[in-house]
Amino acid sequence: MRKQIFFLLLLLAVSFVLTTSLVWAFEGESNPRLATFGDVVWWWVITSSTVGYGDAVPLTAGGRVAATIAVVVGIYLYTNFITLTADSIHRALDKERLGTAQVTAQNHIVLCEYTAFADELLQELHRYDELANREVVIVSELVSVNPYPQHYFVRGVPISPAALAQANIQQADYIFVFANVRFQEPDLKTLHTVARIQRLNRHARIFVEMHHPNSSFVQYLSRPVTVLDSRAMLESLLQHHTLNLAPHFAAPLADAPVQRA
Repeated sequence: MRKQIFFLLLLLAVSFVLTTSLVWAFEGESNPRLATFGDVVWWWVITSSTVGYGDAVPLTAGGRVAATIAVVVGIYLYTNFITLTADSIHRALDKERLGTAQVTAQNHIVLCEYTAFADELLQELHRYDELANREVVIVSELVSVNPYPQHYFVRGVPISPAALAQANIQQADYIFVFANVRFQEPDLKTLHTVARIQRLNRHARIFVEMHHPNSSFVQYLSRPVTVLDSRAMLESLLQHHTLNLAPHFAAPLADAPVQRA
């Protein structure tokens, strides 16, 4: 967009200099309506914007050629300026829906990856005193628009420092990292994401979904996390039609290096 704006401004300047110079040269001495350069500038504004009051019109052939150029270029310039302005306003208003807006929430919940389990959690947040009434940020590239307009959305891979910064991960109090099964080793990718999050946030309680909760790689994390067993969560959904996290909030995180569900 910057290149387009620069081009339009350059074209505007060229049109102004060229047409006002021609009109001043051809009309300055013979046209009383364009006797001063200020009159010529006024004529250019009215002509290039196609308003055409008719109070100052060129009388010579050269002046009319300049007027034609001013009108044609003016129509092109102003329609493009209007289009760019409307597009900029639309983009600004659509940032939250498309996941490009900076999140300013604090003490919030961050969900890394929008999966089926993440969606189930969103439905159950109100059941937990620790999570209810907190603002929520969804960080994922699995969807292109915000799936829940009442929550924040950041479009990007959760391991990306830019996406995490956009989600204001430093100020989050609860972080859920869900496994992305598109990867050949989803647990390794998930733990890599957690390790990066821990470098950015040293106080949040982190919940990590893993297909193999007893993985030895968990011990290398810098701080305790709560590991959520994918199979156990699925069984909970199939048996009780709900994602039950209550047991994980009952025990304090400091009791063990890693809590496993």
